[in-house]
Amino acid sequence: MASPSWELLLLRHGIAEDRSPDRVDAERELTAAGRARTRAMLERAAGLGLRADRLLSSPLARARQTGEIAREVGLAEGLELAQALELGGDPLPLLPAWLSQAEGGPGAPCRLLLVGHEPDLGLLAARLLGAPPGAIALRKAGLALLRLPLLPAGAALAGTARLEWLVRPKLWLPRP
Repeated sequence: MASPSWELLLLRHGIAEDRSPDRVDAERELTAAGRARTRAMLERAAGLGLRADRLLSSPLARARQTGEIAREVGLAEGLELAQALELGGDPLPLLPAWLSQAEGGPGAPCRLLLVGHEPDLGLLAARLLGAPPGAIALRKAGLALLRLPLLPAGAALAGTARLEWLVRPKLWLPRP
């Protein structure tokens, strides 16, 4: 029998508008193709029974929109915005607090879904796995599932995770 654990889902935002000197990066939204591909990917995940206890997203428009799609398709009931998931942010110090806020209380198993950006999500995954930076990369609208042991308060999470799966949209979605 497997020991109780936390599960961390990492979701990179979908395809966004191109960068432009006339547009603030934080306001770049998903393109129509990005919304469609993200929705198809997340509907597939929901159809496979994937659900999260909590959904946290970067407040940047493209990530927030991806998080809203995840909520709409039933991956989670609510959506919370987290500054630590912005580009260049570091959510690792906040993970224990986020995970301990599960319905069962501190120490209860929890599945947390984080929506953010590359290279930040890949770097977070690599740190949790004890892998070198750059070892993990998520494609746009890609998903990763990591399993973390339930640890006592104050214990370090870095290097304790196990990668369960890493999915690129190309693998789950039919070709156009």
